[in-house]
Amino acid sequence: MRRPAAAKPVKKVKAKAKAKAKAIAKAAEPAMDVAVGRRIRDLRRIRQFSLETVASRTDLSIGFLNQIERGLSSPSLRVLATLADVLGVGIAALFGASPNADGASDQIVTRGLRRPELKLWRTGVSKQLLSPATADNRLNLFLVHLEPGGSTGDELYTHDGEEAGLVLEGEMMLTVDSETWSLKMGDSFRFASRRPHRFSNPAQDAKAVVLWVNCVTGAG
Repeated sequence: MRRPAAAKPVKKVKAKAKAKAKAIAKAAEPAMDVAVGRRIRDLRRIRQFSLETVASRTDLSIGFLNQIERGLSSPSLRVLATLADVLGVGIAALFGASPNADGASDQIVTRGLRRPELKLWRTGVSKQLLSPATADNRLNLFLVHLEPGGSTGDELYTHDGEEAGLVLEGEMMLTVDSETWSLKMGDSFRFASRRPHRFSNPAQDAKAVVLWVNCVTGAG
């Protein structure tokens, strides 16, 4: 009589599933960098800016900008905010348009399954755009996911506009100027984006999710 095949340990099955998910995520990461770089390059060309012009206005090197546009470097949120300012758009414009099935861009509704996402995978920050992705939008709504330990970096940064948000899950550390707050689920905030700021998820084992609003006041 044959013995039934031994069941695979649950831990091993879970470990394999995690490894597979990580491999899929890593394969998508360069594609995300390429898409963002292409969008930045297209906006720069539309405005007829040379790489030298953008470099001089952002204090970023021409070589670094070239790497970003070619998808060879993953820019931080601080760098993207700086580039968006110089290009006269909000960060939402870097997501690109989200087409409908008929190829048209929906200017009113964004379907839950068709949210454009900007994943800054090196820093553990990702932003899902909840409002239609067009270059001339001034008010944009995001769902920001902060992986454990994810942050915008140690350096404070500024950009055009105003922002506000509500912590939906987890905890977020928010620094504006020289003051830092610990925000937990249900806490909210608002500040002028020209004030130096940064944010992070201090937890090492839990993700933070924040509903975030950006209003661009002077771009364009």
